[in-house]
Amino acid sequence: GLVLAFVRRKEGYDRSFFVTLVLLPLIIAIIILLVSNNIARAFSLAGVFTLVRFRTTISDTRDITFVFSTVAIGLAMGMGYITYAIIITAFIMGVLLLISFLKLDEVKDNNAKLKIIIPESLNYIGAFDDVFKMYTTYARLRKVKTTDFGTTFELTYIINMRNDVNQKLFLDAIRVINGNLNIILTQEFAERVIE
Repeated sequence: GLVLAFVRRKEGYDRSFFVTLVLLPLIIAIIILLVSNNIARAFSLAGVFTLVRFRTTISDTRDITFVFSTVAIGLAMGMGYITYAIIITAFIMGVLLLISFLKLDEVKDNNAKLKIIIPESLNYIGAFDDVFKMYTTYARLRKVKTTDFGTTFELTYIINMRNDVNQKLFLDAIRVINGNLNIILTQEFAERVIE
């Protein structure tokens, strides 16, 4: 999980997703060890996951990790493995503290979310490539949405700004292409990728 989290981290990511990628494989392995070859436990676990899936709104990827952690701890407690439950809890807390202490989930880059409104007549494929090459180290189109009854498109990019970039010049270069329509550059990208 840790290796995958570091590979994913290079592309621009949601920091809670990093924690999920690190912990989820460990938690799933613990649950599988607890269930082992017992069919009754497996069906009970399926029922629990079904209940959690349809009764819980997951807005943050870390939430599902904590739900699975709680299920693993509850499963160990319910089976009478109190020592295992304590060990599982301590292990998960240790991993979370290590991630926090080493600041592995922090983004050190200039990641941002960029929303650009363009007229419907503009072909958006490759339209901003030259600007992105000049001002960013990474740019990826994540979402295209029609707005104003189909007369405009809203493009959402995930970008990584170069360290020496003048944001005003960057936005001005985009405004020349998009006809001076709305542009939103959000720096809080590290917390949430796309709403």
